Amino acid sequence: MNARLLAAILTILPSLLHARSLHAQTATKPDVSINAESEDFLRQYAETYRFSLGRPRSAQLAGNSAVLFLRSQPRSFVQDLYEFDIRTRSERVLLTSSQILQGGDEKLSDEEKAARERLRLAARGIARFELSDGGSKVLVPLSNRLFIVDLPTDKITEMKSSSSAFPLNPSFSPDGKHLACVRNGEIYVTDLSSGAERQITTGAGGTISNGTAEFVAQEEMNRMHGYWWSPDNRSIACQQTDTAGMETFHILDPLHPEREPNTWPYPRTGTKNAAVRLGIVPIGGGETRWIEWDREKYPYLGKVVWKDNGPLTILVQNRRQTEEILYAVDEKTGSLTELLKETDPAWINLVTSCPKWLKDGSGFLWLTERTGEWSLELRSRDGKLIRSLTPKGFGLIDLAGVDDQGRTVYVTASGDPTQVHVYSIPLAGGDTTKLTSDAGNHTFSFGSQTSVYLHSYSLTDGRTGTRVERNDGQILGELKSVADEPPIPQLELLTVGQRAMRASIIRPHSFKVGVKYPVIVHVYGGPHALTVNSSPRGSVLQQWLADQGFIVVSLDGRGTPRRGREWERAIKNNLIDIPLQDQVDGLQALGQKIPEMDMDRVGITGWSFGGYFSAMAAMRRPDIYKAAVAGAPVCDFRDYDTHYTERYLGLPDENQSGYEASNVATYSKQLSVPLLIIHGTADDNVYFLHSLKMTESLFRAGKKFEFLPLAGFTHMVPDPNVTIRLNCRIAAFFNQHLTRPRVGGVRD
Repeated sequence: MNARLLAAILTILPSLLHARSLHAQTATKPDVSINAESEDFLRQYAETYRFSLGRPRSAQLAGNSAVLFLRSQPRSFVQDLYEFDIRTRSERVLLTSSQILQGGDEKLSDEEKAARERLRLAARGIARFELSDGGSKVLVPLSNRLFIVDLPTDKITEMKSSSSAFPLNPSFSPDGKHLACVRNGEIYVTDLSSGAERQITTGAGGTISNGTAEFVAQEEMNRMHGYWWSPDNRSIACQQTDTAGMETFHILDPLHPEREPNTWPYPRTGTKNAAVRLGIVPIGGGETRWIEWDREKYPYLGKVVWKDNGPLTILVQNRRQTEEILYAVDEKTGSLTELLKETDPAWINLVTSCPKWLKDGSGFLWLTERTGEWSLELRSRDGKLIRSLTPKGFGLIDLAGVDDQGRTVYVTASGDPTQVHVYSIPLAGGDTTKLTSDAGNHTFSFGSQTSVYLHSYSLTDGRTGTRVERNDGQILGELKSVADEPPIPQLELLTVGQRAMRASIIRPHSFKVGVKYPVIVHVYGGPHALTVNSSPRGSVLQQWLADQGFIVVSLDGRGTPRRGREWERAIKNNLIDIPLQDQVDGLQALGQKIPEMDMDRVGITGWSFGGYFSAMAAMRRPDIYKAAVAGAPVCDFRDYDTHYTERYLGLPDENQSGYEASNVATYSKQLSVPLLIIHGTADDNVYFLHSLKMTESLFRAGKKFEFLPLAGFTHMVPDPNVTIRLNCRIAAFFNQHLTRPRVGGVRD
């Protein structure tokens, strides 16, 4: 372990333990004076995990006859597996965790816990499942065991193994006759008819593993798997990962020093990444055929696709993420054919939906920002452009599905970044057709057939749900939710400033015209995320905060998505200067529109990048922001991971000024307003060292600040009691520092 980090942890440990003790002593008393109704809401919000528990999750179509989904009770994280019969519009329970565990405790390996953290998955019980391609079998991992449900007979079979190691990333073969998983860094394949199991890879041990995705693939590329079945069921394309030479990070539990720390190889910016290569392994035994590309120039394996009527296709990126090549692989020889190459002087965004091969094998669909905005292209089998399918200014977001028989493509798009709608486009080219009309956010998901699909929606009037629909528009049913329904916030959307930034404002229910209210900015401000959304359900906690006597606002400036390439890439080489100026400009424009906003009493709060942004705002613009709460903040991006950070800031040696400008510690001496820093000690996304570095630099600069370590918590805070106390603490902090009466003004 880094000696400086260890010293910092030991320095802060007494205060952490004191904070834990104080927290335990005062757990029954609210940290801020709120009325009973308001406290009841906060408790309901916490115990229902933001009103999400009890809602259908992970719904998948099993052909055109049924939908499988997961659901918990309204105040339980434990999920069970359900089936919705489309013909009878009835649901039934297929499998519960209690059936399997029979009162025993759920057991999870450290690798499974890490994978769930990458997915931001707090569920327990049946957290995931997989359908076979034909939809007749369901694979259910539970408590590090594997079960298969045969849908026609309801028979449940546990898949036994000769290995005692925990199974990771289990999956069916395309024909549903075999099952693969990773155990102790090796891929095992089981014949489902005989139960015979075979280990098909070798060489794992030490720094080498087979069949699992490395950290940056899971955390930043949205690629959770490290192996892929061949369409003919005979082979598996397998990633081999070697972490030799990488830095090792340790996460210890300060409350339990007797326990061994969790240890992980971590790709800190500017340091060595995991070495990744790809091979083809016959499931019946035989030599691995390694696929050779210039891995020194293109070390990132961004995407692997191996589907019917298309070749094994891989997408590789250079370290700076300014170039990527899509290759077709000859599975017999391992030779490569370049299908296309993308370049961008700033960076290239990875997408998970493409390439998407057409079932007739004639070509594939491809998403690109080459023209300055996202567009969808149809390309031939050899990669040549046939036509662009989306018009200029369309606001394309993503590919949703393909109806190969009807020669139609489904996409999500919107000219308004606060909404998402679904459109259809002919593969032959032609006009787009809007398929959703209600204001809000819509997505379609398809199974093996496209005549029936799942329509998930969250609308501006507060309605939300998942419907089963037919492609002629007929509604075939709706998946039942048993979740508590939240009160719908009073959300108002505006467009402000010379750059037409999207903004939202939430007033307290007791709002009075002409009275000045302190303002809290709820911020993220970073890449790939929006805080201004037309669906009010995402703002229920902001309404609670507003009801404590504040006006709560959010703004999306440059650096955020859905406004075109130039808008998003304005942050290249400096993550803070332009976004911070946009937030200030947008806030001031809002203040001119809403006279009740007291611009002399503005606070700012956020989590993760939003926590980083809040700390920066407090230090660099105390003329605007008079108090800040920074949750799980990055301090120095030299301590964050390679694939994320280097995408925006480049390599540290090549952009030292940008790293310094984007480092919170650079401005510690400027802090002059109250700052509360909050961080989970077990966070393996934004490591706890970030807040330790921030507090150390502030302490050395002689600055006052408050620090709240959350003992044992990761980047997520699912515990209801801690959620209640945390939000009361934040509200109390802003009440203390922002609700003083204005001199010469009206006291609210």
